Amino acid sequence: MYDVDIVIDDSYTLEPEQLEQIEQVLDKELIREGMQSILLIDMYGNIISKYDDQRHDRDLYALAALSSANYAAVTTMAKLVGEEDFPSLFHKGQDVSVFFRKITEDFLIVVIFGEKFPLGALRMQLEIAVDMIIKIFQKNE
Repeated sequence: MYDVDIVIDDSYTLEPEQLEQIEQVLDKELIREGMQSILLIDMYGNIISKYDDQRHDRDLYALAALSSANYAAVTTMAKLVGEEDFPSLFHKGQDVSVFFRKITEDFLIVVIFGEKFPLGALRMQLEIAVDMIIKIFQKNE
């Protein structure tokens, strides 16, 4: 599917095999579980991988940029209260909620899900996916 390395800046490079493996993990662990949208982004707000169920009209690029900025703001707040960061963030809406999870220093996963999907189940599935993605990143270190 990919035939070139993805290089956003000098801080990281993802090889095509890594991207394919990451997308397989997202498909198996999250997409099939019924999430509405899933974004793997870097801390600059660039989309690395995305899934959207196409049932909602969302600007995923704006969402990625705002998610990155939101995470940066909350990380700054964490430092102000004596924490290194808050690796997980959760915003609950009436019909839709958003869950953010830091994967590494460079990557963040953003999941949009509906009210019928329990937060506890999402967190468990997301932890499994994050562990698998971290192992994919570590293969090339």
